Amino acid sequence: MARNKPFVEPISLAEPSPLDLKQSRDLEQHLRDQGLYESQEEAELREVVLGRLDALVKDWIRGVAELRGHPAEDANAKIFTFGSYRLGVHGPGADIDTLCVGPSYATREEDFFGTEPHCLQAILSQLPEVEALRAVTGAYVPVMEMKFCGISIDLLYARLAVPLVREDLDIGATHTLRHCDDQSVRSLNGCRVTDMILREVPSVEHFRTTLRCLKLWAERRGVYSNVTGYLGGVNWAILVAYICKLYPRGAPSLLVSRFFKVYAQWGWPTPIMLRPIERDASLAMPVWDPRENPRDRTHLMPIITPAYPCMNSSYNVSECTLAVMAEEFRRGDEVCGQILSRTGPGPTDWGKLLEPLPFFEGFKHFLQVEVVAGSKEDFEMWEGWVHSRMRLLIKSAGMMVDVRPWPKAFRPPDQQQQQHDGTGEQKPVQPRCLYFMGLSKKKPQVYNQYSQALVIPQSKVDLTAPVNEFAHKVKEWDQRREGMDIAVRHLLQRHLPDWVRPQRGEAPPADTAGAAAAPDAGGAAAAPAAAAQAQLIGAKRPSEGGEGAEAAAAAKRQQTGALSAAPAAGAESRVSAAAAANGTAGPPSRGNSDVQVAELQRQQEAPLATAAGAAETASELRAASQEASLAAVGDIGDWTVLQSEAQPGDDSAAVQAALPAAQQKKQPIAVMLSSA
Repeated sequence: MARNKPFVEPISLAEPSPLDLKQSRDLEQHLRDQGLYESQEEAELREVVLGRLDALVKDWIRGVAELRGHPAEDANAKIFTFGSYRLGVHGPGADIDTLCVGPSYATREEDFFGTEPHCLQAILSQLPEVEALRAVTGAYVPVMEMKFCGISIDLLYARLAVPLVREDLDIGATHTLRHCDDQSVRSLNGCRVTDMILREVPSVEHFRTTLRCLKLWAERRGVYSNVTGYLGGVNWAILVAYICKLYPRGAPSLLVSRFFKVYAQWGWPTPIMLRPIERDASLAMPVWDPRENPRDRTHLMPIITPAYPCMNSSYNVSECTLAVMAEEFRRGDEVCGQILSRTGPGPTDWGKLLEPLPFFEGFKHFLQVEVVAGSKEDFEMWEGWVHSRMRLLIKSAGMMVDVRPWPKAFRPPDQQQQQHDGTGEQKPVQPRCLYFMGLSKKKPQVYNQYSQALVIPQSKVDLTAPVNEFAHKVKEWDQRREGMDIAVRHLLQRHLPDWVRPQRGEAPPADTAGAAAAPDAGGAAAAPAAAAQAQLIGAKRPSEGGEGAEAAAAAKRQQTGALSAAPAAGAESRVSAAAAANGTAGPPSRGNSDVQVAELQRQQEAPLATAAGAAETASELRAASQEASLAAVGDIGDWTVLQSEAQPGDDSAAVQAALPAAQQKKQPIAVMLSSA
């Protein structure tokens, strides 16, 4: 009887060569040198903490059972782990994602969260070993955050539709989801997806080494963040697991190399799936299927979770962030080819692949989003909300220019010091952080595969509308308080703060991907060497998975709607005008479109003039520089009142005098993009 073909057919079944094994040992040693592995003492402490937490929830559920009239001797609750800890790729100081599974009579609102004596939140708050306990009840997946004996814990709750939770409960079984509420289903799926990934990979050990490497690479190259529009931990795990299935006997060095080679050539939006999409008629939960769900067709980089109900885990990816990741995949493929082709006796140079991205050296223009709040508590909530909305600005601005957002925030070093007023008394520092997006000119390209029209980038773009829309949507938050504010500014590279750029030859501070904790704004002063560097805020947020397909579909409809009206009347008319000037007529044909694209590229690379013409005199040069560095100031609620921002060393009066009279008071955000 013929065997069934596997869903993912292997490309190669070859055993690793001695060179592969040597390069893999070098890779693991390099990862250890980077501090990605925790000590034995910390690993044992984690086991103790999890055992203590499991005993606590069992005591808690017995109290709830007595209160609800159920026999206490039969009551049971159980702790499961998921995320990087369950996958075995966590590093020192990383948090542990945990799930408490309870019976039907223990509710999330009245028994898990709450200040009543029988509530688990109240019980944990009374323990001396529990610190920084915080309940995030309004998140897409409600979570309780805490430090338990110094170990960061994120605790979710899933309420099963049965009165008894067995100790041998298999949460991987589909029937476990029956009659569960949506929040419980989402909480359970964290564990179900993690367990399914581990079951699908041929070698767990090779999978873990490869995933550790790729997570470190993604963080250092600035593409590790689901909420920003890149990929998060589960996305990278699924991508690595797929490569492991293509090369089931491959050593980690080969898997890393093939990871970049495969995804550098992948034809998105072809989905990544580890197994067939499972359906259950009795549960009838919606699953990802673009044949049935029109909004699923708008997803640009579908990475499908392997557990029922199968969903796209990367719906936040936009055209800009997809282009960034595609470019990084190509760069990784090229670098891997270089370092693995060297067969000498020395160690493999994996550090070249894992070099941090010199983000601030790669762009001349930036958008800076400043987030401020009146207190530390308000800042934590406000910064999380603004960060979750940032993808709206990325998508809308990405229709005009190429945008590369840096996923983590920078905290100014002056927050590590007390501020003084005029009387010499200390006053509290207002918490704030900065997000940056690199801007570059769009390249001429064919609009789509069905049209001959060209998308011709503009030399000067006005980002007022995207900024205005983003600001108003952010400010509409119903939990916004006094003091919570944002400011968006356009900066040239030379006007960036010195502290955001690491010293030459010095890598930016990096934590284990997804595991960095937000710095304490009121903490002690940092060491002198660290004070000169920006502090990265990259804490994983429980709300990263929120507002999935609806937001993606709406953004895509807006994107396609804005672009589809332009090709014939906009780009094609400009091409026709250019063709008429050159003695030709009509839109480019298939035979000469590449030549015209190259010519347009050459024209775009020519030096750009300001709106008033070529800059010739010194005053006009300074005026042009000022025009290219306009900034939004004043109240965020009125984005039409935008004034030019004087830079350090500029003579504001002279600059204003050089500008036209109509521009001396108010300016729109006009980003003048040079070709370099």
